[in-house]
Amino acid sequence: MWTVPKPQYRAGACSEGRVAVNVGGVRLVLLGDVLRRYPESRLAELLDCCCDRSSDVVPSLCDDFDPGSKEFYFDRDPDAFKCIIDVYYFDEIHIKRGLCPICFTKEMEFWKIDQGVLDECCKSYLSEKEEELTEIANKVKVILEDVDVERSLTRTQRCQRLLWRLMEKPGSSPAARVVAIASFLSILVSAVVMCVGTIPELQVEDAEGKLVEHPILEGIETACMLWFTAEFLLRLASSPHKLRFLLSFMNIIDFMAIAPFYVVLSLTHLGSASMMELGNVQQAVQALRILRIARIFKLARHSSGLQTLTCALKRSLAELGLLLMYMGVGIFVFSALGYTMEQSHPETLFRSIPQSFWWAIITMTTVGYGDIYPKTTLGKCNAALSFLCGVIAIALPIHPIINNFVVFYNQQKGLETAAKHEVELMELKADKQARRKSGELDEGTTMEAS
Repeated sequence: MWTVPKPQYRAGACSEGRVAVNVGGVRLVLLGDVLRRYPESRLAELLDCCCDRSSDVVPSLCDDFDPGSKEFYFDRDPDAFKCIIDVYYFDEIHIKRGLCPICFTKEMEFWKIDQGVLDECCKSYLSEKEEELTEIANKVKVILEDVDVERSLTRTQRCQRLLWRLMEKPGSSPAARVVAIASFLSILVSAVVMCVGTIPELQVEDAEGKLVEHPILEGIETACMLWFTAEFLLRLASSPHKLRFLLSFMNIIDFMAIAPFYVVLSLTHLGSASMMELGNVQQAVQALRILRIARIFKLARHSSGLQTLTCALKRSLAELGLLLMYMGVGIFVFSALGYTMEQSHPETLFRSIPQSFWWAIITMTTVGYGDIYPKTTLGKCNAALSFLCGVIAIALPIHPIINNFVVFYNQQKGLETAAKHEVELMELKADKQARRKSGELDEGTTMEAS
């Protein structure tokens, strides 16, 4: 359907104040007064050429021109042109559904229409597509870097690139896949050892009669930490950007998972005996041992699903913030009401409003440990209202968060597929050019021989 007043499809040629165009087989006659609203556009230039009876500039403005019917031909997308002519009537353009926004911007450039006339909704849609293209270009660049290792100038750079692929790109080679699997298993084994080492039946007594981890478990822990250390150092040595590597969040997690082991080792084996008797040092050692749980976050490096979930949660910060704000207000209100209503009971468990916060939290989240509960009728009514509000508050943002996860996951899969297709197209073009050059060389050799 037309988005502009229906043009006149009469057989008349381009006359004074009118210009006849044929865009992709769609013919229409546009009024000159309308086209002069944007004098720098291509259609306005055509109108000037038609009025001046000049044909010298016409070939540069259109694909073909029929002198008999005075009709200008354009081999362009007619659907995009229907959106383009909206600017002459409504001073704004909307990108119709089904049109590629990047291709549409090229159409606007051809018709010499500034992108500032795009409506705000279409600008945001265009910016999203531009970001996707940028991300695809970055993925293509990464893939090309993985494929073309020989671009490095020196042997040291080639070895560094190969080592980086071995440690960071599991899909680049079978050896890299083996390294990734070994790292994944080391994380699991280390986590299991950390949990099993706390079982009293598997612990042994030291010289002071205190229960400590079994020597076998300590040996496995040491082997895993040596693997983590070697992996971190190799990745750091092969990284093309050392500072960016050290400031990366996941690499900071890796360092936090490794550093406590060596700090504890230095405190227990290199420190003096009198120093180890100090309670503060012993507490510090225990605290550093607890930091070993940070290594479980290393699994995110080897799981695209966890990375996608993290990114989806980042995109859902608004929904999560709304949930926390609603829960915070509910906790404050219901804890204050519960404290007030329970004061009349002689055996009340609500000693203060801050103490009632714990009751409000476990009630609104429907956990209900039962350590604090109301005993009056009004208090029970308040509790019923609080957990009903908690169910509603938790249920509302679930759908947007899941939707963000699905959209982001499908988007990432689509971008990866598009990047691979782009690389395949580049390889096909390179093969065609190579064959063409080889064919020209063969023809030249044949001519010289003849």
